[in-house]
Amino acid sequence: MPHILVEYDEALQGSFDRRRFALELHSLAAKTVDGIPIESCKTRFRCVDEAVIAHGEPEQALIHVDFAILPGRTTEIKSALSQAVLELVRSHTASVPGTAVHASVDVRDLDAAYSKHVAPAAPGASEAL
Repeated sequence: MPHILVEYDEALQGSFDRRRFALELHSLAAKTVDGIPIESCKTRFRCVDEAVIAHGEPEQALIHVDFAILPGRTTEIKSALSQAVLELVRSHTASVPGTAVHASVDVRDLDAAYSKHVAPAAPGASEAL
């Protein structure tokens, strides 16, 4: 926790530094919400092959961040996180020339049935590389 999924339009592929965005996002989450350590943040990226926005004008792109956290946070905390993430998205997609970027963020609670397990690295695994 948290689980973060970033879906982005193929039009952003060349100008969106996903790794840098994720690292800044993890730091932002830890600063914004008590109980979110950077070590628990996991971000996945999914490039959307095709997105149609409004009337289908070609100079448009889409990016959406789905941010799932453990329940118990207030609406105000979730809204603050959503706005902070949206600002980060905007700063990372501002340099797309000739493209209107439609950005959105959804902060939601993980289901009560959520569970996880982290298996430690096997001893000597890095030595085999």
